[in-house]
Amino acid sequence: MTTQTLTHHDTARAAELLRQGRLVAVPTETVYGLASDATQEKAVQANYGAKGRPETKPLNVLVDGMDMVERVCRDIPGDAYQLADAFWPGPLTMILRGSGSLPSIVPAGGETQGVRCPDHPDTLAVIKALGRPLACPSANLSGQPSPKSAQDVLAQLGGRIDAVLDGGPCTVGAESTILDLTAAPYRILRQGGLSRERIEEVLGREVEA
Repeated sequence: MTTQTLTHHDTARAAELLRQGRLVAVPTETVYGLASDATQEKAVQANYGAKGRPETKPLNVLVDGMDMVERVCRDIPGDAYQLADAFWPGPLTMILRGSGSLPSIVPAGGETQGVRCPDHPDTLAVIKALGRPLACPSANLSGQPSPKSAQDVLAQLGGRIDAVLDGGPCTVGAESTILDLTAAPYRILRQGGLSRERIEEVLGREVEA
């Protein structure tokens, strides 16, 4: 397989490849992600396979806003909307209760779903063009460093995926912060590009780390 390199002019092409069930590495402000159409089970299986990622590890999805979150999650607390208003697009992944609308392979059979709106115009354009969320782990071989550029992606996944959308180097360069909103008190599962203090400031209360 030859991995195509696409530019920011090619977001429609990237969306079309995803619609066809292909794998496209996409830029975000944190790290590059390996995108597949989250509604296509075979595409998600291919995503796990390309990375060498165990299918027991759930995948977060990228969305273009809370309207799309409402299609894949249920019982969404008001705090999620408040956090999205404050930090999306941005490096915050929220763990919410899944609605069961995505193939069970995405949340690895679990009842929760991670969602994030990335702060990168190219990837937001791809999501809008596709009209569906992207199952999107980091675009690296499992256990290897997360890629911060298209070149980093090609060094690990060249020949294993269909395309990489070159959106330049990542501006944050650290993984997103993951916040579990499914139980009280809320808990940070992974500290990343958004600080605990800023989250607590918006919520007006402490969260566990």
